[in-house]
Amino acid sequence: MRLSPRHPRYRSLTTRVGLARAHRTGLVVAEGLIAHGRGEAFDYLLGERTSPSARRAETAAAGWLRAARRPVVSVNGNVAALAAREVARIARALPRVAVEVNLFHRTPGRARAVAGALERAGVQEVLGVRPTARIAGLPSDRARVDRRGIYVADVCLVPLEDGDRAQALRRRGQKVISVDLNPLSRTSRTADLPIVDEVRRALGHIADDLERPARRSPARWAPFDAARALSDALETIDRRLNRAAARRPTRRPRA
Repeated sequence: MRLSPRHPRYRSLTTRVGLARAHRTGLVVAEGLIAHGRGEAFDYLLGERTSPSARRAETAAAGWLRAARRPVVSVNGNVAALAAREVARIARALPRVAVEVNLFHRTPGRARAVAGALERAGVQEVLGVRPTARIAGLPSDRARVDRRGIYVADVCLVPLEDGDRAQALRRRGQKVISVDLNPLSRTSRTADLPIVDEVRRALGHIADDLERPARRSPARWAPFDAARALSDALETIDRRLNRAAARRPTRRPRA
């Protein structure tokens, strides 16, 4: 399929082509394609750009990762297909960050495929291909984790997460940073630090912040108003919808 860079939906279309290819190789499951489409719909409503509020959340997330003793980035098939390079940048910028495969629809082959995509992008070590621990009270394969990674993490960055595991991590006393374009999702509402942005933009911005020298090493996690961040995202959607409605041409009355 040939796509012209001049096409107004070029980036969106190339992303879809890439995800379809990743589905054919087994990296992305069919359910992941559906999830991406749902997220893309919210991205339309948000203007397909990072809002000032989301950018502040991304900067706060970089600070939380720096302050963490055992930070982890959790990666599923969609994240590996869409943002493996950004994950690798985060791992290079903050070497103590662990990168771990975690899948809802898990098979040994998929776990290896996700790890392979991350390694090709430059991640030196990928945990979770052979899980060594389990999160209690979580019935799905998301419970299968690495004892050196998610199991002992103090801060978990969980892009494109499911709400069940976000809640399970919170119950264990772990800080959860989510990346989800839907501000109404259970994941966004569960996370300590929700980022309402597209995953490549969000992880790229976090990497940007981590690549800049820190003025000082944070001793603790800076307070973050999660409710305000979600409210800001909803206000952005509301504002854009109201503007679109105001521009709608009015019908002339019939003679």
